[in-house]
Amino acid sequence: MTDKRTVLVGALGVFILWSFATWLLEGRMHTLLRPDAVVDRIVYALVGNLLLGVSVGLASIVHFTHSGAIKANSAGLGSARRTLAAVAVGLGLGLGLYVLLNPPTMNPVVMLNAFSQVFVVSAAEVVVCWAVIGAAAEASFSQGWTRILLAALTSSVLFGLYHFAHSPPFNTWGMVGFLTVVGLGTSTFFFASRDVLGTAVFHNFLGMLGVLQALANAGALGKMQRIQPMLLGTAVLCVATVLLFQFVILRRRGPQKRVTTVAQHTAGDPGDFKLEARHPRCG
Repeated sequence: MTDKRTVLVGALGVFILWSFATWLLEGRMHTLLRPDAVVDRIVYALVGNLLLGVSVGLASIVHFTHSGAIKANSAGLGSARRTLAAVAVGLGLGLGLYVLLNPPTMNPVVMLNAFSQVFVVSAAEVVVCWAVIGAAAEASFSQGWTRILLAALTSSVLFGLYHFAHSPPFNTWGMVGFLTVVGLGTSTFFFASRDVLGTAVFHNFLGMLGVLQALANAGALGKMQRIQPMLLGTAVLCVATVLLFQFVILRRRGPQKRVTTVAQHTAGDPGDFKLEARHPRCG
């Protein structure tokens, strides 16, 4: 079994790599503030977030769960039923907050483009800051309910600090502090739902609001009034990637239960074997 402190160090390594890629591909070039820079935005979305954030982050979770250091459910990768419920709740709460926070536009096309543009980033934020860092921190801290609180604080603070790698106005101390508070809301949703995709949907409305406000201040909202298929495509690809890793983890977890049951029977533990025989989905 991998030492849980080692897992936390590895999780921080994923965070640092992803943050550096964000600065290189977005913060250094102000990518999200240039609606016409379609190629730069696609490269940032695919390399900085889909590859180094979502894919590397979820691959780390696969490794950590296989080593026994963390549990898949703790990292937000559970059953399909849980995911569907969490996505529905995240969609409702996120849209409700967006409307209540005086958004710069309610144009459905602009909102769809912005939601798609930000979604890959939001998914990477949830995967790295909450699924990877949060689960690793929770497993590393002492037992009891306080470890969830400490894990939520760790995820939220790192989420705030990560924005120093972004373009203005997100890379200021005031905005970092504000986004840390926003991160506490995402922490609440994640640790209550224990679902990556549902949390990403909820979290994305907050990120979308911030980006639209920045575009409105720059007078660039008009450039988002036509459907941008490449942005929609990256969002769909991101969802498919999360679901693929979730399927891999759930499929790997199933055979391990059957092996454990057979091992108990072979070791002469008939009581446990009979319990599994009566309730094949227990454990």
